[in-house]
Amino acid sequence: MSMSYGFTPQQQELIEQVREFADTVVRPASYEYDTKRELPYGIIKQMGDLGLFGLPFPVEYGGSGGDYVSFCLAVEQISRMDQSLGVTLEAGIGLGAMPIMRFGTEEQRREWIPRFASGEALAAFGLTEAEAGSDAGGTCTTAELVDGEWVINGSKQFITNSGTDITRLITITAVTGRTTRADGTVKKELSAILVPVPAEGLTVGPAYDKVGWHTSDTHPLTLTNVRVPEANLLGERGRGYANFLESLDEGRIAFAALCTGAAQGCLEEAIRYAQEREVFGRALADNQHTAFMIARMQARVHAARLTWLNAARQMVAGEPFKMQASIAKLTGSEAAMANARDASQIFGGYGYLNENLVARHYRDSKVLEIGEGTTEVQLMVIARGLGLAGAGL
Repeated sequence: MSMSYGFTPQQQELIEQVREFADTVVRPASYEYDTKRELPYGIIKQMGDLGLFGLPFPVEYGGSGGDYVSFCLAVEQISRMDQSLGVTLEAGIGLGAMPIMRFGTEEQRREWIPRFASGEALAAFGLTEAEAGSDAGGTCTTAELVDGEWVINGSKQFITNSGTDITRLITITAVTGRTTRADGTVKKELSAILVPVPAEGLTVGPAYDKVGWHTSDTHPLTLTNVRVPEANLLGERGRGYANFLESLDEGRIAFAALCTGAAQGCLEEAIRYAQEREVFGRALADNQHTAFMIARMQARVHAARLTWLNAARQMVAGEPFKMQASIAKLTGSEAAMANARDASQIFGGYGYLNENLVARHYRDSKVLEIGEGTTEVQLMVIARGLGLAGAGL
């Protein structure tokens, strides 16, 4: 990164290390695994050996002792070359492991965090259902306490990292009670419960046939009388969704870093190709229109990186960052989508071939405007932060 973003020497070293790994290990294998639609477990192991999964966790829990900014920097660099691997890292830590670090008991942290920090195991978070995503009130999955065990019934969908060979835990949000308000309406009590994998009664459905993110593992889940100990409650009873929203705010920062990495990858490819490709006897880059397209791509990357860095630094400093996280996610996802479109246009016909990195970014980037809160949700959060009456639901 040629511009100064105020990184520490340790962070700059991390960037260079992960960038080299992404260029020499991830990129050469990306198309092969995308075509096979398989998660490259060998590369995941190497990422674990590099300490990438442990970056935001204290050493006492088997982590690398870094901070959240460092974790996001790693996500960005991996995502330059492969968004599927980027989201495997981002979701496995941001949504899977971080809620345990934030809200788990000491026993839960010591049991699970070292395994996730090493990369030997992956965690998932099961929130979304057919009628419940941003609207958690639509949650239908239930968990009833019977003889010291939670008995869970229901289904989840679009759950990342839920069916890999190394998935060892899925945190499920479920209705654990109901209360009737004064006006007669019923309020659902939502709690988060840890479900070790495999579990009797837990069925992982076939992987989705997705437009992009072919290497990322995503499945529907069905839970039929799944029983786990009462002690597997994560955080306070009734605080499952509220705690998840806090984790989601953090996760959106890492997701924005993923978006920035995708936008950066498209920029680098566009520059390289425009300088190499000759049209009518001169380099494509000598065409002012092409040069201006690439200049706009650089501006988008810079803005995206600044927004996620700002949000991450406020989070690390203990300052409010909810609106900043949504700004980062909005800015980053739009930058990735726009840069993928422009890079594909610069490549022409070659930009429509799946073997081309920019073509895969073009397919992959659409979901960046949907996952971890749609563009519309981010606008709603930002508008609410501004105190606007028409901010949403």
